[in-house]
Amino acid sequence: MPADPFGPARLGPVQLRNRVLKAATFEGMSPANVVSGSLVDFHRRFAAGGVAMTTVSYVAVSPDGRGAPNEIYIHKAAADGLSRIADAVHAEGAAISAQLGHAGAVGTIRKRYLGPSATRTIAGTRVHEISPAGIDAVVGDFGRGARMLADAGFDAVELHFGHHYLVSAFLSPKWNRRTDEYGGPVANRARLPIRILHAVRGQVGTAMAVTAKLNMADGIRGGLQVGDSVEIARLLAAEGILDAIELSAGGSQANQMFMFRGDPPRKEMMAALALPGVQGIGFRLASRMLFRSYPYQDAYLLPLARQFRAALSLPLILLGGITSVASIELAMAEGFDFVAMGRALLREPDLVARMAAGSASAGTCVHCNKCIPSIYSGTRCVLDHPDPLSVIALR
Repeated sequence: MPADPFGPARLGPVQLRNRVLKAATFEGMSPANVVSGSLVDFHRRFAAGGVAMTTVSYVAVSPDGRGAPNEIYIHKAAADGLSRIADAVHAEGAAISAQLGHAGAVGTIRKRYLGPSATRTIAGTRVHEISPAGIDAVVGDFGRGARMLADAGFDAVELHFGHHYLVSAFLSPKWNRRTDEYGGPVANRARLPIRILHAVRGQVGTAMAVTAKLNMADGIRGGLQVGDSVEIARLLAAEGILDAIELSAGGSQANQMFMFRGDPPRKEMMAALALPGVQGIGFRLASRMLFRSYPYQDAYLLPLARQFRAALSLPLILLGGITSVASIELAMAEGFDFVAMGRALLREPDLVARMAAGSASAGTCVHCNKCIPSIYSGTRCVLDHPDPLSVIALR
């Protein structure tokens, strides 16, 4: 019998009030690289609106791990704010997670871009091959980051192994051309995330849930495909550390709309970035490749995710086009343990509570994706809140 999506559930050691999670959607609300009052309010609304757990996104493990301005990164000054946001979410009866990662070659800020192999981004930015010592440092950074989250009272940590970020790039034959123990066969390419799993669990013990966001497919020629990704998922699950895997696809180095689906916001993204000179020209030329057109449909990642459900006994979180009671119930009927909602909640933070009460059957998000460029001015549904200050003031 399928699980009740609105009944209580457990995610590893964490008791949750239902099976609907707020997916990580980068907020763009941390101008000082620490938790702001607006970020606290942002997540408090989802907690009050009925989600089981809300996910702070994105917390970088180091300054170079950031991908955009206004991102939190792990450093001493961030600790108090992390505790404050955890307390605010708990006061509304929800659990809290944070997405922890290293953006690698993804970014719109001035930094040293790192990847498994030397290459260039689609906009022409040079990417440096990370050294073995650099890999060791990243592993340690993940462990220390998870420890800070645990000390701040977070219930879970979501390790970002997807979306073409650093770990995702190691998993992908598109970007990983190494000939050492981190390149080549699937088991070698999975070595970095496995090391990270052990570093994180070693720091947080058993009181905190550990999940991973994993690409099922990169959505690009020569990238990670489902067959290899299923094998990677098996290797990660075999370590006995993960409490769940959240299944995603596509990413930020190329073909972002494979992840989002719906209308591609090319003009809005170019206006939001306002990149100077050569960078702006490069982005303009690459925008059609970065933002291709894919029709939207409910539960659009389910066909790929079924292959993981058939191969794994580990709890799985279905993401992508979860906007209705019907899509949530479909996920439960297909054996998924949790669902994650993103854009639908940006427009209606209380959607889950209304669904559970029977007063709403679906969200009103129109999948225009104009919320995506809003990450640079405070993530929101721009149809309802065109001015970021009409939602919350950054502070």
